[in-house]
Amino acid sequence: MPMMIVALLSGLLFGSGLVVSGMIDPTKVLAFLDVAGNWDPSLAFVMAAAIPVAMIGFRASRRCRQPVCGGSFSAPTKTAPDGSLALGAVLFGAGWGLVGYCPGPALAALSYGDPATWLFVAAMAAGMAARGLPMPGRATRSRA
Repeated sequence: MPMMIVALLSGLLFGSGLVVSGMIDPTKVLAFLDVAGNWDPSLAFVMAAAIPVAMIGFRASRRCRQPVCGGSFSAPTKTAPDGSLALGAVLFGAGWGLVGYCPGPALAALSYGDPATWLFVAAMAAGMAARGLPMPGRATRSRA
């Protein structure tokens, strides 16, 4: 139960940050991505502020043997990029550039009740589910 409360509070904090920064507004995100047109750099300031805060958290986690509310840290073991990462990056970027949403802001924007956002989240969930489908040459990954 404490894990669920921490997860809920973390999600609320993250979602609040997305709302306050305007990152759930797809027009603002698309204006940020439009570097050749009417570029809005304001989201770069959000990222510039968020990265140092996240770095502090990652650095602090290295000093801990285990998470405060979990059994173990889940750090990636593979560090070299591969075809799967490249394909995922291309698909993610295409979706972000077409609609102006990435996963976190899309989930936070569901509260607006816009049918297009609900459709995007459904498509995103389908894509995530497809990731779990077996593919030739891909080793299965355990979640233990």
